[in-house]
Amino acid sequence: MIGRIEGVLLEKNPPQVLLDVGGVGYEVDVPMSTFYNLPKIGEKVALFTQLIVREDAHLLYGFGTVAERATFKQLLKVSGVGPKVGLAVLSGMSVNDLAEAVATQEGGRLTKVPGIGKKTAERLLLELKDKLKVNVHITVGGDAAKPSSAADILNALISLGYNEKEALYAIKQLPNEVAVSDGIRQALKLLSKS
Repeated sequence: MIGRIEGVLLEKNPPQVLLDVGGVGYEVDVPMSTFYNLPKIGEKVALFTQLIVREDAHLLYGFGTVAERATFKQLLKVSGVGPKVGLAVLSGMSVNDLAEAVATQEGGRLTKVPGIGKKTAERLLLELKDKLKVNVHITVGGDAAKPSSAADILNALISLGYNEKEALYAIKQLPNEVAVSDGIRQALKLLSKS
């Protein structure tokens, strides 16, 4: 329906913003990750949107990136998770942090988000498994690794039969600036010890 909206930012009242699009003011709920990256009032802004139609309202949700919107849609597919909980999750953690928490099955990270209890966190981990991709900006040796080399190492380990949780654990143990071939070799040694 409404996939993207562009206009002048009129108001910022967390978590809602008001956009003037051709003389029409649209109220758009946004996660705090998007809210903090909005320009000043009076400037132009573009948001990727998701329209939720309910019996009593049409609600518009906006996101700064396509990845945030796609993750929001995945969250809405989880039973018991509505738009408010979806916004809370995206406000409390980045898309990549959520994907990493799901991949490593760390429910404790999810329960730190306000409104997410233990049962909801378990349901999220179960139903989102294999649906969110980790955008590999993994920290290796304390610094961010080159995304392509970390991703190549991750893909190699997964293709060798290791699950994503094991592969991510091994990659985090690698030294900084490791080459792909050396990284795979070192990760295999680490995984064989555990």
